[in-house]
Amino acid sequence: MNLKRLVSKDTIDNLSRLNGRLSTPYFSNHRNLSTIVAPLLPYICSPKSHYYNLLQNPRIPSPRLSFIRYIHSNRETKLISSSVDLGTDMEEEEDESINEFLSRFVWIMRKKMVEAYPDCDKQTIDSMLVILVEKVVSEMEKGGLQHMRGSAVGTPSQDFSEDLWKTVWEVSNSVLDDMEKARKKEKMKGFLQSEEVKVMTRFAGEVGIRGDLLKELRFKWAREKMEEREFYEDLERMRKEAQAQEKEEAEGKDGTVMDEEGVGMDNKPKVVTLPKRHGKIKYKIYGLDLSDSKWTEVADKIHESEEVLWPQEPKPISGKCKLATEKILSLKEEEDPSPLLAEWKELIQPSRIDWITLLDRLQEKNTQLYLKVSELVLSEKSFQTSIRDYSKLIEAHAKENRLEDADRILKKMNENGIQPDLLTAAVLVHMYSKAGDLNRAKEAFESLRSHGFQPNMKVYNSMIMAYVHDGQPKLGETLIREMETRDIKPSREIYIALLRSYARRGDVSGAGRIATTMQFAGFQPTLETCTLLVEAYGLAGDPDQARTNFDYMLKLGHKPDDSCTASMIAAYEKKNLLDKALSLLLQLEKDGFEPGPATYTVLVDWLGKLQLIDEAEQLLGKISEQGEVPPFKLQVSLCDMYARAGVEKKALQALGVLESREEEMEPGDFERIINGLIAGGFVKDAVRVHGRMEGRGYTASEQLKVALMASEAFSRKRPTPR
Repeated sequence: MNLKRLVSKDTIDNLSRLNGRLSTPYFSNHRNLSTIVAPLLPYICSPKSHYYNLLQNPRIPSPRLSFIRYIHSNRETKLISSSVDLGTDMEEEEDESINEFLSRFVWIMRKKMVEAYPDCDKQTIDSMLVILVEKVVSEMEKGGLQHMRGSAVGTPSQDFSEDLWKTVWEVSNSVLDDMEKARKKEKMKGFLQSEEVKVMTRFAGEVGIRGDLLKELRFKWAREKMEEREFYEDLERMRKEAQAQEKEEAEGKDGTVMDEEGVGMDNKPKVVTLPKRHGKIKYKIYGLDLSDSKWTEVADKIHESEEVLWPQEPKPISGKCKLATEKILSLKEEEDPSPLLAEWKELIQPSRIDWITLLDRLQEKNTQLYLKVSELVLSEKSFQTSIRDYSKLIEAHAKENRLEDADRILKKMNENGIQPDLLTAAVLVHMYSKAGDLNRAKEAFESLRSHGFQPNMKVYNSMIMAYVHDGQPKLGETLIREMETRDIKPSREIYIALLRSYARRGDVSGAGRIATTMQFAGFQPTLETCTLLVEAYGLAGDPDQARTNFDYMLKLGHKPDDSCTASMIAAYEKKNLLDKALSLLLQLEKDGFEPGPATYTVLVDWLGKLQLIDEAEQLLGKISEQGEVPPFKLQVSLCDMYARAGVEKKALQALGVLESREEEMEPGDFERIINGLIAGGFVKDAVRVHGRMEGRGYTASEQLKVALMASEAFSRKRPTPR
């Protein structure tokens, strides 16, 4: 819409040459008009303004001065002045609404006028706005602010076009809508902080509602309270209006009634009595007879339930009760709190809120004592123990990895006939998974399903990690598929954990499935995923596929790190392709790659198996030059290398390091060391290490047992070389 056609050209010319010919009634001391023009005062009263010159014109009648005084008076002046009729509070509120309406209206219309008339100066725009505001005021005088809603009902002046008048009404309606939204928003803030809404929100939080759902419920309850308040306010307003109307009608009469002949008669009030009632009063609402005695019992039960749900205040503590409370709070962890609790209970006769207050103070001061007292309080009848009290204690013990304490609370819970809910089952699955107890984790997971609960993301993650730690990634993968059918997107960490588990086992098919699934889920290949695929193919003895994934990683723009390069060199080691490994290292070094401890460890192990002792020791020195401590697995390689080479001192030195940390050794490490000792002729040491292996609960392979028996028989005939 082109606003340049909204005001006639003659009007613009007249406004530009305004010289005091404005009509005097415009400057009359009118309350509504002065209120409207208030937003324009900075422009009207400026010495540079054209209207300022008009106000100084002696030909303008004097009522303009009272108008200016009224404009510049603030609210305090209005309250003090006795010459101005302030009206009622309702009128003042209406004035504030009109002020806000006109401020918003002038702000929007000014932008539209400036856009439509970029060539007009500010003084002309202000003059045009004054004319528009004057017309809007005249329309509001007909019916207030609400009169400005809907379609344009007023008749514009001859200077206003239909488009301009339509724009004025559209802006007025948008301003009224914004004011109404702002009013409701401010009113909504008060109801959000009301006590009733807070109570319902706390209760919802206690029963397990969290996040966006709790926020949505809180706004819903606040909106219902606001609508209820507005409903009763409307009823009260209607009642007052009816009373005022009746009062006006009563005041309009002179208190007499004319008879048929026109003679006045005294209007005496008639005495009206109700007929005598027989029988009981019956209350029926929607056909339901509420006069029945059974509804009394229902009301009592509702009252009892409200006493449980409604927040209560703890009893005031003083005298002996205060001393007993201080003694409980000052207890040490190893002391038994039962006697003091019994004394405190006898003195105060506590309810649930009193117990909770005491536990909260204990939790702030001493967490361990809080857990001990909370467990004792569970058996107190006055505590009114709920399932949430058990689950909170189980969760607290689970976070500290105290499985025995958590199991004890769970046993008490089952003995009292309380079945675990979703929160408790989720805590148990996470706790057992973290502790590596797969059977208990599966039991808690199936218990959760048997009670009709659907596992959430956290429960699925915990159960999958339990399978991964137990070396059963395929079972964890089935849970991934189940999550996908329920539109639950697994996290990247879960995919990586499964991929790593498959890679460490050399399961190429499983690792490939997880990598493909990750891409379909939107996770692009990274250096970590490519490294795990290289490791998987290397352990499977397929260096060609490992190199294919390695080259694909380079194509994606990922620079190989020490771990990835070590995995690729280990893949070549499986097939003893030393030339390809050295060629790869030379190529990477040209691109700026520097081998690290992981790569050197693989090379030392490889050279040790080839009995290239000098070369292996040279690489071992490079690890020390980098300031890194040789990995523990490297000691296994050194012990095997020196033992097979017959270097007794260095072999026994490496063996001593391994024996001091034998809890870190795996069955494969034991067998390699024993085979190396047998090959080097250190039979007694091999037998000793075999005994340590059996002490750890590992069983030697049949091949190793045969080698030990043969070496022992041979050593009886020939002494072990030293």
